[in-house]
Amino acid sequence: MMCQVCGSKTASVVTDMPFKVSSTSIVIVRQMPVDQCSNCGQYLIDDPVIERVESIIKEVDSGTELEIVQYAT
Repeated sequence: MMCQVCGSKTASVVTDMPFKVSSTSIVIVRQMPVDQCSNCGQYLIDDPVIERVESIIKEVDSGTELEIVQYAT
């Protein structure tokens, strides 16, 4: 796959990603698969992965300021 920003090749990697879910709450999803550009670092999240992330975020207590969860649970 080619990077949408710089046109270089992307590679599948596993990384940790933060998601700000409200003005006071952040969820860090660990070990999440993404395609990342080897040149500029831009990443692309596939639809099935983002659907899984959305379901993970829905399970987090809304009063939590910071939650760290594994992608593959």
